[in-house]
Amino acid sequence: MAAETGEATQGHVAKLSMLTLTGVVVGSMVGAGVFSLPGRFASETGIFGAVIAWIIAGAGMLMLAFVFQMLANRKPELDAGVYAYAKAGFGEYLGFFAAFGYWASACAGNTFYWVFIMSTLSGLGVAGLGSGATLLAVGLSSIGLWVFFLLIRRGVQSAALVNQIVTIAKLVPIIIFILICLFVLDPEALRQNWYGADYAGSLFEQVRSTMLVTVFVFLGVEGASVYSRHARRRTDVGRATILGFLSVFAIFASVTIVSYGVMPMEQISQLEQPSMAGILEYAVGPWGRWFVSIGLIISVLGAYLAWSLMAAEVLSVAANERDMPCFLGKLNRTDVPVNAVLLTSVLVQGMLVILLFAEDALDLALDLTSSLTLIPFLLAALYAVKVAYAARHGQGERRASGRDLLTSVLAVAYTAFLVFAAGWHFLLLSFIIYAPATILFVMARREQGRKAFEGREPVIFALSLLGALLGVVALGAGWIHL
Repeated sequence: MAAETGEATQGHVAKLSMLTLTGVVVGSMVGAGVFSLPGRFASETGIFGAVIAWIIAGAGMLMLAFVFQMLANRKPELDAGVYAYAKAGFGEYLGFFAAFGYWASACAGNTFYWVFIMSTLSGLGVAGLGSGATLLAVGLSSIGLWVFFLLIRRGVQSAALVNQIVTIAKLVPIIIFILICLFVLDPEALRQNWYGADYAGSLFEQVRSTMLVTVFVFLGVEGASVYSRHARRRTDVGRATILGFLSVFAIFASVTIVSYGVMPMEQISQLEQPSMAGILEYAVGPWGRWFVSIGLIISVLGAYLAWSLMAAEVLSVAANERDMPCFLGKLNRTDVPVNAVLLTSVLVQGMLVILLFAEDALDLALDLTSSLTLIPFLLAALYAVKVAYAARHGQGERRASGRDLLTSVLAVAYTAFLVFAAGWHFLLLSFIIYAPATILFVMARREQGRKAFEGREPVIFALSLLGALLGVVALGAGWIHL
C-alpha cells in the first residue's frame, strides 16, 4: 500500500533540476563542520600535515563522488543511493544495515547541529546555554527540532527550495572570512605554523587524527544520489554530485589553510567552537565573532533541513522495498514520508537528552556521525567494484572503462582507511547502535511472512551482536567514554 501511495503521489510532484540537486549536495556538506575546521586541525597538525590530510581526503572523497556518479548512470533503477547499492551488492540484511547506519548517522549529525547552535549563542553572551548541552539548551533545541518537523511535512519541494536559498545565504560569510584572512595574512605566522611543534606522534598519526573531521564535513556528497528518484534527468545526479563536491572542497581547504596565517596554531587550537569566529574576532575585532556566528546559525539550519530530508528518504525507500516496517514508507499528500520524518525527529530528541550526560557533547556527536556512515560508504564502494568489474568483462549492458574500475578500487581503499583511522572504539560504539536495530528488520520480515534470517544472515547478525557486546563491556570498563 505504501508503495502504491508513493507512485500515485509522485506524479503530482515536480522533479528536481540539476541546480536544485547541486544545492542539496552543497547544502548537505556546508553545515557546522566548516566553522570548526581551524580549531580541530590546529589541535592535531600544522600546515604541512593539513595539506596532506586535505589531499588524501579530497582525493578519496572525489573517488566516492565518481562512484556515485557511475552508479547513478549504470544503475538508474536504484533510487536510494547508499542503501540501494549495499542491498543490490550484498543482500537484504547488509542493505538494511546500510540504510539504518546512514539514517542514524544523519540523526547524530542533526543532534550535533543543535548543540553547535546553542554553543554559538552561548559564545555571543546568551546565558544558561553553556557548551550547548545544558538543560536550557536542550529545551530550546527541542523547540527548533519540532518546528522543522512541521516545515518538512509540507513537502520535499518546499523544503528543498528553502535549502537552496539558505545555501546561497550561508556561503557569503564563509567566503568573506576567507577573503579577510587573505588580506590580513602574516607570512611569518605561516612559516611558524608550517610543521607545527610539540604534536604527539608521527606525521602519519597527525594526518590520521584529522580523518573523522574531514569525513564529517564531506558527508552529503551522496545527497543527489539519495534524491535520484526526484531528478528530472538521471545524468543530473552525477553532474550535481561532482559539481557540488568540487565547490565545497575548495571552500573547506581554503578555510583551513588561511586560518594558519592569522594567528599561532597554539592559540587556534585553544579557541572555543566555532573557531572561525575566534579567528575573525582576532583579525578584525568583536564584530567578526558576530558575523561568523550569524552565518553559522544560518548554515546549520540549512544543513539540518537537508539532512532531515535525506534521512527520512532513506527510511521511506527501505520500507517501500520491504526492508523496513511498512509504516515507515507511508507518504502524505505532499510526497513526504511523514512517519519516517517523525521517527527521525524522535531519535534526534533522544540523542539530545543523552548528550546531557556526555563529557564533550560536540566532539562525541561529530565523531559518531562520521563513524556511523563509514560502513554504508564502504558497502557502496565495494558494490561499485562489482559493477565496474562485471561491466569491464562484458557482463553488463555497457562495458566499463578502466577509470570506472580504478576509481571504485580507490574508493574502497579510502573508506577502509577511514574505518582504521576512526579507531576501534568508534567501531564498537557503532555496533551498539547497529545490532539492536535488527528488530526493525525482523518486523519487516514478519510482515512478509518470512523467517527472521535467511542464508548467511544469522552469521552477520551474530558478528554485529558480538561487536555490540564488546562495546557495552568497553563502556562499562571505562575503555570507552561518552
